Amino acid sequence: MHLYRVDAVLSVGIIGASGYTGAELLRLCAQHPDFDVVYATGDSQAGTLAAELYPSLAAAYPGLRFEALDVARCDGLDVVFLCLPHGHSQDVVPQLRGRAKRLVDLAADFRLKDPALYPRWYGEAHTAPQLLDEFVYGLPELFRHELAGASLVAAPGCYVTTSVLALAPLVHNGLVEPTGIVVDAASGVSGAGRTLKHTSHFCTVDEDFTAYGLLNHRHTPEIEQALGHGAQVLFTPHLAPMNRGILATCYARPTGPVRGAQLLDAYREFYRGEPFVVVDERSPSTKATLGSNSAHLTVRFDERTGWVVAIGALDNLVKGASGQAIQAANLICGLPETAGLPVVGVYP
Repeated sequence: MHLYRVDAVLSVGIIGASGYTGAELLRLCAQHPDFDVVYATGDSQAGTLAAELYPSLAAAYPGLRFEALDVARCDGLDVVFLCLPHGHSQDVVPQLRGRAKRLVDLAADFRLKDPALYPRWYGEAHTAPQLLDEFVYGLPELFRHELAGASLVAAPGCYVTTSVLALAPLVHNGLVEPTGIVVDAASGVSGAGRTLKHTSHFCTVDEDFTAYGLLNHRHTPEIEQALGHGAQVLFTPHLAPMNRGILATCYARPTGPVRGAQLLDAYREFYRGEPFVVVDERSPSTKATLGSNSAHLTVRFDERTGWVVAIGALDNLVKGASGQAIQAANLICGLPETAGLPVVGVYP
């Protein structure tokens, strides 16, 4: 239930709009019935027309130029999205609080509740630990009741969203052991961001498939926190030679006798009425989710080995980033949750 309704167009700012998640926010906001982007920053691209950097945005934003960050320009804005590299939001958020009405951070800066986890998994102490408890975790399918009326949101990213949505019905219903869960997930190259790195060069990525972050990837504690119930996860991410998409294959041990049909029914019941979750017997495909805010899920039980296998797929830039941020923003603004968000993927 929404706390209030909004009838006027809401003013939107995007901090870090020149990156991939920022550009995706611009694309989605252009078709949002209630959002009007009035401020878009991109310090490395300040003065550049958005249409020059991303010609795909030309029809919607023919005159929009990326600006340098000036926190005073956020005064009174209804929603400000932050699309900054990890660590930067910790410096910017304290400056923006009290200026913009609502903040939605797409980075990992305010996702973890325990400040002690940041030095261990991110290599440095959090600079604004006093704010961690003020942020609501922006995964609507699991934390919708906390989002209504919130003003500070930490939106989860692609790996965590895919893994948690794939595993949540099993863990929350006590169908699998919460410890010893294995998650193997593969991401498209856009998940690494627009900044040029050797690992994202065409010649590095093309015709290659590689695992990274072995045993210590920073999203591991976030997956465990979002799942709750004492979850313990071995998470291994992989880089796949594709632009977009996440596919997560998750393995867990059942707590008792189960059947495949029983598990699928549990998933359908758990996600009943969810506009952006598709539960199906078909194996999920990243291509099926391309450009949409939908997550596709399935689950199996292998009687021979005794493992439960759950699989999830989504578009890492939409449901895994910018679409999820808008979904959460819709909720905190009292708007229809689906406003401005596509549910159908682009094919072929």
